[in-house]
Amino acid sequence: MLLTKEAKAELFAKHGGDAKNTGSAEGQIALFTERINHLTEHLKKNRKDYNTERALVMLVGKRRSLLDYLTKKDILRYRAIVKELGLRK
Repeated sequence: MLLTKEAKAELFAKHGGDAKNTGSAEGQIALFTERINHLTEHLKKNRKDYNTERALVMLVGKRRSLLDYLTKKDILRYRAIVKELGLRK
């Protein structure tokens, strides 16, 4: 796996409020963004890795659905996480 336990705990502490709060939408979005960035770099080197490409598309869809949920639930939290992670939409 890309991230160690300590790195994940740090990521959730930064975005989710607490290292043990792994179910928060912001923490999940941050984790998906890290994985998406890693897979994007992998695909730049390995163009024909179609299984990884499929996994990347699925992760982007999961992140998009979480962002849509956060938009409906609390627009201020949505705007904060998008600005913090530097997402386009």
